[in-house]
Amino acid sequence: MGANLQKRGGSSRRGRRRAGGFTQMSDINVTPFVDVMLVLLIVFMVTAPLLTAGVQVDLPDNNAAPVNTTDDKPIEISIDKSGSVFVGETEVELERLSVLLNEMAKENTTEQRIFVRGDKGVSYGEIMDVVGVISETGFTKIALVSNPANK
Repeated sequence: MGANLQKRGGSSRRGRRRAGGFTQMSDINVTPFVDVMLVLLIVFMVTAPLLTAGVQVDLPDNNAAPVNTTDDKPIEISIDKSGSVFVGETEVELERLSVLLNEMAKENTTEQRIFVRGDKGVSYGEIMDVVGVISETGFTKIALVSNPANK
């Protein structure tokens, strides 16, 4: 807050006149606030894509239409090119996957979506082994993730 040093008779409309003839400025300078907000917006826009996938997987291309995802955050199961299975970013043995999914089903529901992200170099049989384990635990909303085809 500052003081407006105009004497009496000025055309200032910024507050009441005081005994000394000075008025108090009640304006707030929002320029620094806007600058900080724009910098934060840029930082979030740059870092958000980096947080989407934990395990680096080379996805195959496809020509399918994108799927609308309106549910809560899905469970992501990834299979890298060496055949290792990950739930989120945690590596899990295929035999332990059913136990882990059963625990998740008790916490949430079997109606939760599961995204299976298989590397392009992984055989179809390995991906179907994982999908089979998922379906045996009672989950019904299973989606295979791929990159859109470049045209």
